[in-house]
Amino acid sequence: MNSPKPPLFQDTSPEALTIRARIDAFNADYANAIDSDRLEQWPDFFTGDGVYRVITRENRERGLPLSLIYATGRGMLSDRISALRTANIYEPHVYCHQVSATKLIGRDGDGWRSESNFTVFRTLVSGPMTLFVCGRYADRFVEAGGHLLLTERTCILDSRQIDTLLVIPI
Repeated sequence: MNSPKPPLFQDTSPEALTIRARIDAFNADYANAIDSDRLEQWPDFFTGDGVYRVITRENRERGLPLSLIYATGRGMLSDRISALRTANIYEPHVYCHQVSATKLIGRDGDGWRSESNFTVFRTLVSGPMTLFVCGRYADRFVEAGGHLLLTERTCILDSRQIDTLLVIPI
């Protein structure tokens, strides 16, 4: 399922500039919630039936549906956080997200499609810090109650090699 090719140049209409600024603010809040260990808030960034997917660039480009993570709905997202807190065993670590400015792809029915690049640095409690993953968010947003929410966030990882368990959301 390949997304449409983005336009070469950004739409600079007032509506497009406003939605881009709102998506950039959304992404800052999203990253801050994860990086500040407020993971129980993470599902609230999605609609009730929102989809969260982590896939490699290779699989995405080849049209292969296999994802490293595929969760549908806030219930699955909440369960993921609950498992992280109570059942998963992993070396404690924190993330630091860096998210690029938004590339607005355009209007899509009642929402908007956008893309943003990301890098995530991981710092282990024991001290080592590494570049954990980098890639691109391919998103679909809708307006709900005066707020933007994700109906779909696909994290497209540049590499298929991840050195440890994907525990904390990207």
